[in-house]
Amino acid sequence: MLDKVSDLQSVMADMGARAKAASRVLAQASGETKDAALRAMADAVTAATPEILAANRADLERARQSGMAASFVDRLTLDEGRIAGIAAALRDIADLPDPVGAVTEEWTRPNGLTIRRVRTPIGTIGVIYESRPNVTADAGALCLKSGNAVILRGGSDSALSSRAIHAALASGLEAAGLPADAIQIVPVSDRAAVGEMLAGLNGAIDVIVPRGGRSLVERVQRDARVPVFAHLEGLCHVYVDRAANLAMAVAVTLNSKMRRTGICGSAETLLVDEAVAGTHLVPILDALKGAGCEIRGSEAVRRLYPGLVPASEEDFRTEYLNAIISVEIVRGVEGAIEHIARFSSGHTEAIITEDAAAVERFFNAVDSAILLHNASTQFADGGEFGFGGEIGIATGKMHARGPVGVEQLTSFNYRVSGTGQLRP
Repeated sequence: MLDKVSDLQSVMADMGARAKAASRVLAQASGETKDAALRAMADAVTAATPEILAANRADLERARQSGMAASFVDRLTLDEGRIAGIAAALRDIADLPDPVGAVTEEWTRPNGLTIRRVRTPIGTIGVIYESRPNVTADAGALCLKSGNAVILRGGSDSALSSRAIHAALASGLEAAGLPADAIQIVPVSDRAAVGEMLAGLNGAIDVIVPRGGRSLVERVQRDARVPVFAHLEGLCHVYVDRAANLAMAVAVTLNSKMRRTGICGSAETLLVDEAVAGTHLVPILDALKGAGCEIRGSEAVRRLYPGLVPASEEDFRTEYLNAIISVEIVRGVEGAIEHIARFSSGHTEAIITEDAAAVERFFNAVDSAILLHNASTQFADGGEFGFGGEIGIATGKMHARGPVGVEQLTSFNYRVSGTGQLRP
């Protein structure tokens, strides 16, 4: 264990230098080599299932002793099915087209110059995340596929699980002849390591991706000296419009909230058009209550559904990550747009309606990374988008927005070909 600040700085600087060297190798690696590594990593994860489960049991025991909330325990928990899912995601990423070298646009100027915009790796990505150990594999694989080295700093709650997964990833890299330094994990839980990463490790880190709660993201955005792909909290909304099919509204709202309550795509607020509050509100709330969801309602909601916990303004600003939902009645699509503009984190919003004009208005006016029509907010996921996985859902507006997959982890350059042209 490192005791001195200087020791930690030295270790982190060395990790950065090794990542930078590995990134140069990856930038020139063929798609076939990267895919072979990903498949070897998947095989290694499968083979290491007993070791990963043993590490996870130790993490879970510590989490329970510390009183961790049930929703966070769920995010931390691995079983054979979830480990098989991690391996399957690695193979899915291997099956994706190689983004590096893809020509996204090409044109010829009047002077005969041909210009191509070509995808290139970013370099080295720093990923800082909290209690989900599967992020170790997702982030490592997506960075590898896009030709980037990565330095991972997982949460202390999942440290043993993440290290066990990382060991499998490293063995897969070596089996394919790629440097193990392409995917590194910070070996200490000292928070000062995060500060070193945010400082850029002497220019080694090109982009930071934070994946966690508001306090983590705010710290990264405040202190980072390198660009950030911000993944802010998932304060997601479901709006039930006056033209919503009732059965669909019940099913979509229930899935949006209760499929997995601890993920960022879980709905935290339900908005119901006042025009159908008398017909749609009670069946939806009955379904939520029957599934074990605590409902916090505004005064207007409680008049129609007595006995609920009153919803405060702070509730409408809260990402519960638990079986709790806030509910409000709004005046049509304009009321929903106004409420979302006031409280949303810009992550994911859904509208349930059969009215095409309402959908168009909602999609044009709501400024969030992901907008859904007649579908669960839990589809806010890179795997569900066909990206093979994601590092996070970027809620910023520059470069990457929404699920950050392999294409979003590339930059580009311009390649100009001539026949001896001179500029007059």
